[in-house]
Amino acid sequence: MALPATYKQMLSTVTADAELRLELVEKDLPTPKTGEILVRVEATPINPSDLGVMFGWTDMDKATTSNSGADSVLSASVSPQGMQVMKARIGQNLPVGNEGAGTVVAAGDDDYSQSLIGKTVAIMGGGMYAQYRCVPAMMALPLKDEHSAKDGASCFVNPLTALSMVEVLKMEGHKALVHTAAASNLGQMLNRICAADGVDLVNIVRKTEQADLLKAMGAKYVVNSSDDDFMAQLTDAVHETGATLAFDATGGGTLASDILTAMEMAAARTPSDYSIYGSTKHKQVYIYGGLEVAPTVLSRSYGFAWGVGAFLLPNFLAKAGMDVAARLRARVAEELTTTFASNYTDEISMIDALQAETVAKYNAKATGEKFLVCPQQGL
Repeated sequence: MALPATYKQMLSTVTADAELRLELVEKDLPTPKTGEILVRVEATPINPSDLGVMFGWTDMDKATTSNSGADSVLSASVSPQGMQVMKARIGQNLPVGNEGAGTVVAAGDDDYSQSLIGKTVAIMGGGMYAQYRCVPAMMALPLKDEHSAKDGASCFVNPLTALSMVEVLKMEGHKALVHTAAASNLGQMLNRICAADGVDLVNIVRKTEQADLLKAMGAKYVVNSSDDDFMAQLTDAVHETGATLAFDATGGGTLASDILTAMEMAAARTPSDYSIYGSTKHKQVYIYGGLEVAPTVLSRSYGFAWGVGAFLLPNFLAKAGMDVAARLRARVAEELTTTFASNYTDEISMIDALQAETVAKYNAKATGEKFLVCPQQGL
């Protein structure tokens, strides 16, 4: 099949006159060099981390779309505060999309790259909201013959993040863990991993239907932050599991502090583990998301053996080393349609992704909802 001379790619720009623009631009199709492959991108998810690049600190409630088809432009005004936060990216045309999958259609002249031609591969290389993507061949994860691009579109960010949470638990010597926004696509994966690996997991959700979903999956410990007795439920679950590690997807508000408080209250039920300075076992919360944009509030009532830090997947993988990263990637490839299966609320084209009414749906970041962009559609 003859390849086109050009392709469309989505770019996000914050202009000097306080406007955010999201649009498709035409680019020359690259020729892969030695060690590179050219992938026809067929499926790429919208993750919260993608929204951060797409919209940044822009209030998208009043976003509008001008023009139509491939010429569509999504725009929104940026507040003075947003401009201050995003001043480093003003005038930069940022490619969007962290991960995706597709078919290798061309390759450099080395043997390994050539061996991938015609294969379906998954990639985490940025700029995936595009019809084509040229990347180093070693960055690609070849999928099994029975797996489609849709199967592999989300096989990096959520699966590797969920697996890394359990890796952190083992590396830091914790017994069990707590996870917030637990009914999310990632949260469901984490439940499957913990069930398979024999790790107790305390799930925090905020709606009854989310709790019901996880319980139907077999989750043993599910607490609802909207319940009046939430702290009592959480403390009981933490005490029963011995959890001293948490991963918080919300980021803002008091939830991280509430988790530490529950861990301290649970530890107080075991006098041998208590001192005048609080429990001696270290309690750790890692914030890995920003679903709640309010400031993180810590009300210190949990002694002196605790920590709150940030968790970012690339940083962890770099620290853990190539052997750990390779082991985790191999597990994802093996369990792609079971443990790490992703379900999508809707499949949209890149043109659809620029329509204000569609943006309102996928930017809502509703738990359990996930959108898949299909770059080959509509163009």
